[in-house]
Amino acid sequence: MTDTSTRLKLPLLAAGQAQKETTHNEALALVDMLVQPVVLAVAPGAVPASPLPGQCWIVGPGAVGAWAGQDGALACWTSGGWRFSSPFEGMTVWDTATGTMARRTVSQWVTGEVSASLYRVAGLQVVGARQPVINAPSGGATIDAEARIVIGNILSALRIHGLVAT
Repeated sequence: MTDTSTRLKLPLLAAGQAQKETTHNEALALVDMLVQPVVLAVAPGAVPASPLPGQCWIVGPGAVGAWAGQDGALACWTSGGWRFSSPFEGMTVWDTATGTMARRTVSQWVTGEVSASLYRVAGLQVVGARQPVINAPSGGATIDAEARIVIGNILSALRIHGLVAT
């Protein structure tokens, strides 16, 4: 039997263990920082000077001081000092500095990106996969220059937003 849980690395109680409350309280402190995690920033330039209990950050690369050796970890200040949790692929946190989600890939934190096959609003698909190329109008018996300009602008906007291939 291991002494930590598989995914979140929470400390487990051992049979006949003395002072079980210490292990249990440590597990609760980690659960408090890992369930619905919120960070004040992703990879700040330095360790915060006066953190408040419950405040968390994602440690940036090459961290020094109290965060040395914790690159990429979730760092939370508690009444007992800094607690760290190693990230795992798919771990997601809310970044209050940017108002976006940060998601852990195999090797890095990705912020502000949402990956999906489609988006629905009120049950209706509003955005889906990129569509094939749509060519600008050309030729024809009647040429309406103003309409062609508008159509060209619409196609350009769709391409810029990635909804239509270029």
